[in-house]
Amino acid sequence: MNTENIKNQARQIRRDIIEMTYCAGSGHPGGSLSSAEIMAVLYFHTLQHQPKDPGWEGRDRFYLSKGHACPVLYAALAEAGYFDRSLLKAFRHLGSQLQGHPHRLKTPGVEASSGSLGQGLSLAAGTALGLKMDQKPGRVFCLLGDGELQEGQVWEAAMAAGHFKLNNLCAIVDHNNLQIDGPVEKVMGIEPLADKWRAFRWQVIEVDGHNIQHLIRAFDFARGIKDKPTVILARTVKGRGVSFMENRAEWHGRAPNKEEYEKAMAELK
Repeated sequence: MNTENIKNQARQIRRDIIEMTYCAGSGHPGGSLSSAEIMAVLYFHTLQHQPKDPGWEGRDRFYLSKGHACPVLYAALAEAGYFDRSLLKAFRHLGSQLQGHPHRLKTPGVEASSGSLGQGLSLAAGTALGLKMDQKPGRVFCLLGDGELQEGQVWEAAMAAGHFKLNNLCAIVDHNNLQIDGPVEKVMGIEPLADKWRAFRWQVIEVDGHNIQHLIRAFDFARGIKDKPTVILARTVKGRGVSFMENRAEWHGRAPNKEEYEKAMAELK
């Protein structure tokens, strides 16, 4: 896809996020909206995958470590053709294939169930190491939230990935500076973030996480790194695309009501 088409996919993903959380009456729109461009570039430019054959052995793997942001994953999977879009309106409903956190056994395209923060990078690093040991070509991608980096397990995984020179591993940090309790730096500061990743022997790329071209270049550059894992620090805005949600911590885990839904959808058209 060209840049404009990927931008349109990101816009549709945002509409789907609002639709899903409104229909469910619950969910996490803020951090889903902030990562729409990241997911659009991944699923419509970067990942080697076959939606009609989710278990294809030669595929790249994607892990959503911040599992509460699953609306953005489900929207991307539906747009890519993993399942029918009609399922999106059943998000978080009892018995639905689209649970409130990703469920590997229920949803085509989900590599691992997630929800407990801090665990995704460990799964991704282990998968990347296994692929290297088996001399398989697939790459592994993992999306984390910036508040999630307060979890110690993230840095254990980062240390291991650097030690084993997992150049087939790419982490992406959705760096929107907000978590459920407020600004990340007030809850527990994580800066200097780039220096920390470099200290763990990672290649660091810093980008505007809403710029499609910047993201494409970052993922393409990461593919060429030969001796270390790569982390893309994507500067984003929580609630991006919906004016009254942008940079508002209260939209971390709150669904829009009817009036808010209509206003958001009007803005996203």
